[in-house]
Amino acid sequence: MGDKVETLGRLAQWKIDNFGLCSYKKSDPFKVGIWKWYFSIVRNKYFFIHLFPEPSTVSKNQPPFARFILRVSNAGSSRSFHISPVQEKLLRSHDDFVWSVETTFVGRYIIDVEFLDLKINGEETSSVWPPDENVQSIASQSSSIRGLSRMLDEAIHADLTIITADGSLRAHKAVLSASSPVFQSMFHHNLKEKESSTIHIEDMSLESCTALLSFLYGTIKKKDFLKHRLALLGAANKYDIGGLKDICEESLLEGLHSRNVLEMLNEAWLYQLLKLKKGCFVLLFEFGKVHDMKDEMNNFLQHADRELMVEMFQELLSVSNPCIS
Repeated sequence: MGDKVETLGRLAQWKIDNFGLCSYKKSDPFKVGIWKWYFSIVRNKYFFIHLFPEPSTVSKNQPPFARFILRVSNAGSSRSFHISPVQEKLLRSHDDFVWSVETTFVGRYIIDVEFLDLKINGEETSSVWPPDENVQSIASQSSSIRGLSRMLDEAIHADLTIITADGSLRAHKAVLSASSPVFQSMFHHNLKEKESSTIHIEDMSLESCTALLSFLYGTIKKKDFLKHRLALLGAANKYDIGGLKDICEESLLEGLHSRNVLEMLNEAWLYQLLKLKKGCFVLLFEFGKVHDMKDEMNNFLQHADRELMVEMFQELLSVSNPCIS
């Protein structure tokens, strides 16, 4: 285990097997946002826990302004916690933040941080959440893409009307057919959609359906993708748009945190998103966030699918006792 720090979305966790005779420890670097970070601990009567970015050109020119919560716990069967107040700090160096914890913990320790927000501190402080990398490649700026954008925006030679929950859109059968076998089936068999050149997508708003078409035409903007990604996930599942479903899952996994983990677990179960479901289990059970949200968990379990509850129980057992297969 050593000094490696595990990360998941906005969380990072450092498991320390034994302090031994040392009074100082420093973690390996770990990346959250655009920065590499370190934990360090000085131990005497108190734990003095530091969190700081790696000295670099990035942290010098774009220092992080972080809003975060730290937690330290022992890893025994009777796990107990010390949780910091919410911190808001400009972090440039090792000395910018230290949290002192009076504890009698012995043996194995767990220290974790959850970044509630991370911002680049400058004249205008801008958030790095959600990260750019999930959607940078969705829309290209090539001339062919600009042409498709005009076709969609101006309904050039459009041969299809889409009826949404609160309005209608014009589109092209060929584009939709190339993106989805479900749409292709609608337009190539003797179904009512072929005859009327109209399809009803009344479980999506006009705005969400516009975002869906923008994705299919390759012109979606990052902010629109992020705003409508749950609706896009539902459409990807319904119309078998495999690439979109994968992108939505990666984006939801990257944005996973303790405030949305139960919602994301429900989405993962509904749409059979195995990577997202695993990420939720890791956050809840391996990172121990289930201990911080007992009321929310009780409410969630009252409405959860029975098979999902069984999987959650099995995951909890495997984390509590790794010897259980």
